[in-house]
Amino acid sequence: MSSKQGVVGIFADPHELIDGAVAARRAGHQNLDAFTPYPIHGIDKVLGIKKSWISVVTLLFGLLGCFGGLGFQIWTSAVAWPVNVGGKPMLSIPAFIPITFESTILLGGVMTFIGVLSFCGLPKWKGRIVDPRVSADAFALWVPVRESQQISHVEKLMKENGAYEVRVVT
Repeated sequence: MSSKQGVVGIFADPHELIDGAVAARRAGHQNLDAFTPYPIHGIDKVLGIKKSWISVVTLLFGLLGCFGGLGFQIWTSAVAWPVNVGGKPMLSIPAFIPITFESTILLGGVMTFIGVLSFCGLPKWKGRIVDPRVSADAFALWVPVRESQQISHVEKLMKENGAYEVRVVT
């Protein structure tokens, strides 16, 4: 049996989806996935999804952009090419703020985009469509199963929690 095989339950209501996910987690199933037409508050905790560390990547590369941009300006103005223009100081920190801000935003934003793509495994060229109704008005819960004995148990679990359609998907 393939590790990509699972049971999909289609729900009409997001509360039923959450109830089905809670019941599946209580039954010991892991790596659940939900497909919804809009974000559902709290579904990540119910599915057991941990907090993403994309924010850490953004912070680290934002700080790198900030200090890198500021350091580059200080180095070019005071060390590499010290030019005294009109008696102004070599290190004029207020003049460096716009470039420092822009380099912070640029490096933080670009690395966030690259981080999201790499951590999420995007792009997925051969994506699977669980059910076309999920993009409009239905809610789907996918429970992976490894053994064929679990299929009937998961189907029963989904129907007990309000799924109006249950099927096996590979």
